Amino acid sequence: MIRIAATLLSAVMLAPVSALAENMVSEAPANAEVYFVQPGDGDTVQSPVTVVFGLRNMGVAPAGTDKEGTGHHHLLIDTDVPSDLSKPLPATDQIKHFGGGQTETEIMLSPGEHTLQLLLGNYAHVPHRDPVMSEKITITVE
Repeated sequence: MIRIAATLLSAVMLAPVSALAENMVSEAPANAEVYFVQPGDGDTVQSPVTVVFGLRNMGVAPAGTDKEGTGHHHLLIDTDVPSDLSKPLPATDQIKHFGGGQTETEIMLSPGEHTLQLLLGNYAHVPHRDPVMSEKITITVE
């Protein structure tokens, strides 16, 4: 009986959280594209690496600005896109947030091969319903 009550209580408590997460998801135009202006796939570069973000058919807006057709950049370094894109992206050494609306950055990378990928997030750092993400590129740092 206690186990059933605990299960029901958990379900009731989690329902608002999943509803809240669903409300944080935004739509993106079907033709939206995010891409790297620089570096290019296969480039050999020096650290610090200048990374310039490109975006087509959407606007850039800072985190916290809930405006249709906008988002802000997240740079994924040596990692895959998270499996659950219905939640805000975590801020880690491998997932860099550009919530100020930045469109370029410099990053320090150790010598060797690295992967980079861009993922657009909405006002709440949640990827759009149809995620706007770049191809993953590989660069070599000398």
